[in-house]
Amino acid sequence: MAIKERRTKILLLLYLLSLGEFSPVIVDERVQKIFDLTFNQKTKGTISGMMKEGLIEKYSSVIASEAKQSQLKEIATLTSSPRNDNSYSLTKKGFYRLCLEFPFFRYLIDQWDGKWRVLSYEIPEKKRDLRDKLRRKVACWGLGPWHRSFWLTPHPIIEDLKNLISQKEEEKYVQAFEADHVFGDRNILIEKVWAKAQLEKKYREMFKKWHDILALDGDKVDKLQKVVNEYITLLRLDPGLPKELLTTSWIGFEAYNIFKEIKGILLT
Repeated sequence: MAIKERRTKILLLLYLLSLGEFSPVIVDERVQKIFDLTFNQKTKGTISGMMKEGLIEKYSSVIASEAKQSQLKEIATLTSSPRNDNSYSLTKKGFYRLCLEFPFFRYLIDQWDGKWRVLSYEIPEKKRDLRDKLRRKVACWGLGPWHRSFWLTPHPIIEDLKNLISQKEEEKYVQAFEADHVFGDRNILIEKVWAKAQLEKKYREMFKKWHDILALDGDKVDKLQKVVNEYITLLRLDPGLPKELLTTSWIGFEAYNIFKEIKGILLT
């Protein structure tokens, strides 16, 4: 599994297995294997903390609505697993937290507001560790290098940026802007900043890997684990640009639909 951090792993599995429906997911032994997750004390503590933060919700058959009971019944049938206490659903707050790590998901649900966010940071070389730390923090926010020390994204990351650097040393080195695109070829801009052609090539390479995985004999859960691992690796690289910048035929959207089909086949 390409993800080590438990919180992100839990948010991701709840999204991918409910496919954006925010319906409850039974985290049974098969799901735990697919996402390399063990229900030990550390995991239980992480889940408890995430529930307190409002990132996830625990499914309770006592207080659940009939609609949610129906959803869980469908999921139980899908995973061939009885209902149990390890059933959780992703909240909207949890979803947007996940989008900071995997921005691709945001515009599967939200509409782009047409605004661009520009981030600039001029941190002295003698404070390289501080600069590298900031860069690592924002690396997954859909930001792409536009020019030296200027980064661009269509994602609404300003509040998250404020929360990240407020009253910290790096705050004095950072400038952020929101702007409209007035003129210029956006396709050229997108290729320059995010290397769209190279990303498309990586998606096609992943499709071949998925085909090879599915063609092998073996356990369905093992296959899905390999499919998920390949997908997560690539999702780390996808800046999650909205369809207004890519068109609905973008290969990333195709990959998402193919993944849904694969998941449905391998978890039946």
